[in-house]
Amino acid sequence: MTDISWLAVPDTSSAPEGVLRLWQKSSEALGFVPNVFRAQALNGEQFLAWWAYFNLLVNREGHLSPAEREMLAVVVSAANRCVYCEVSHGAALRGLLDDPLKADTIAVNWRHARLDARQTALCAYAEKLTLRPAEMTQDDLETLRQVGLDDHAILELVQVVGMFNLTNRVSGALGFVPNAEYHTQHR
Repeated sequence: MTDISWLAVPDTSSAPEGVLRLWQKSSEALGFVPNVFRAQALNGEQFLAWWAYFNLLVNREGHLSPAEREMLAVVVSAANRCVYCEVSHGAALRGLLDDPLKADTIAVNWRHARLDARQTALCAYAEKLTLRPAEMTQDDLETLRQVGLDDHAILELVQVVGMFNLTNRVSGALGFVPNAEYHTQHR
């Protein structure tokens, strides 16, 4: 057990080369290596495959804005009570919104954040898919279409919500601890 995971965490002498390159890039970009990168590196190939898909969904140009994707991450993580993801993506959302109060309110209860119709529809859909996936119906998509989402954006929304549900479960099941740096970012 380490301070950041309930499993062993590789260090620079035991992490695979591809993982070390990613650690270096993140250290240069953020000033630290996210603990989720360190904790998941125990199975290097699986971690890098997860990162490739995560990076594609969250950090690349897509059909949803970066702020919308981070908002989804925060709503899903709040519903799942995932400490790591709520703290880390809450920090990212604060930076993207440039409104710490609104971002923190979304993290606690998005219904109190005075969101516009599109943001409200995204959050409601993400929460329902997270908490009650068996109740999803085709009618749920109509609300999304009414606020301007096309099929491409809807598919991306579902994939982002799915990714965060996966990541929340991994993080929660293995006791991942967020980096201290996240708590003070963009405040």
